[in-house]
Amino acid sequence: MGDKNEDSVEEVEVEESGGKQGSGDAPGKSAVGDISSQVMQNPQVLAALQERLDGLVGKSTGYIENLPKVVKRRVKALKNLQVKYAKTEAKFYEEVHELECKYAALYQSLYEKRKDVVIGAIEPTDSDCEWQSSDEEEDDEENELLADEMKKKASLEEKEKVDEKEEENPNGIPEFWLTIFKNVDMLSEMVQEHDEPILKCLENIHVKFSEPGQPMGFTLEFHFAANDYFTNKVLTKYYSMRSEPDESDPFSFEGPEIVSCTGCTIDWKKGKNITVKVIKKKQKHKGRGTTRTVTKTVQNDSFFNFFNPPQVPEDGEMDEETEVVLAADFEIGHFFRERVIPKAVLYFTGEAIEDDDEYEEEGEEEDADGEEGDDDDDNDPEYDPSKDGQKPSECKQQ
Repeated sequence: MGDKNEDSVEEVEVEESGGKQGSGDAPGKSAVGDISSQVMQNPQVLAALQERLDGLVGKSTGYIENLPKVVKRRVKALKNLQVKYAKTEAKFYEEVHELECKYAALYQSLYEKRKDVVIGAIEPTDSDCEWQSSDEEEDDEENELLADEMKKKASLEEKEKVDEKEEENPNGIPEFWLTIFKNVDMLSEMVQEHDEPILKCLENIHVKFSEPGQPMGFTLEFHFAANDYFTNKVLTKYYSMRSEPDESDPFSFEGPEIVSCTGCTIDWKKGKNITVKVIKKKQKHKGRGTTRTVTKTVQNDSFFNFFNPPQVPEDGEMDEETEVVLAADFEIGHFFRERVIPKAVLYFTGEAIEDDDEYEEEGEEEDADGEEGDDDDDNDPEYDPSKDGQKPSECKQQ
């Protein structure tokens, strides 16, 4: 009896340290209740629990499996409609591609003129060079009376500078594309110091779309001036695209996607291949104890490895490293096509980069009032994230 009472006293002492206990409560109930209460007040735990519960609908609950046969039959009909929708959507994207091809021809004359200005083949006229930024427009509105005088003064100062630097008149816009590569994080990570002398010779980047009726895809063309490194005038990278639902998984179709890419052979001049390097290793003979030096050629980090991507196996099975490399390659190819080529001058000046940065996600979430969302709600025991106005994590807008 003595031992039993002592045990009981010890249990009561432990339980009381977590809170008061009623005479009818089971041992440890109060402590467990307090912990549960604290856990359930944590909005992150509640959100995770809600997500888990949402995931159970139609899955482990067996909701779909337990539907009446006649309802299951109707659901199958809806799935067939969904497949037809995906196929119709694929036709829509095919027509979009044809429209891209049409307007690519209209853009071409603009791109050619841009190239001519960059390389110095033509000198823009005074009317071509008239440009007023938004900041300048605001200044003009505030200072209308002084505008003419300021312009005259600026014109005289500019003329003096031109006279002083008459000898410093570079051809075109030097290092135009190299500057773009350095400005864009995604591209600057690829460029090594030994790439820069070659990229200074890059005159133009052009995108060529596949013709209507041909398999969907596009080719990036990198046009180079004569240089000391390779004899190619143009380096190409072709991206093959798929714009039709996968028969084995038609519901995954979300529009055209890049599925493979093919580079080109670079005709390097002797001793100028910067994509490889020679390393020397010393080997010691186990028996005689003599040493010898052997050389080995290995791949060197370079932007020009971009033109030698890994190939997608016919069976589609790839190791994780290859998948990562190709996923990054596809993203870069798409970025060249959709952003860099159409807006090259804005990436040169940095304006496009500032626009891109404005859309980057902030590190901390904010509520509708602009305040950080981890203040009051975290401490509110009645807060229910499932009733929050924000979309759940699985809702993604395209």
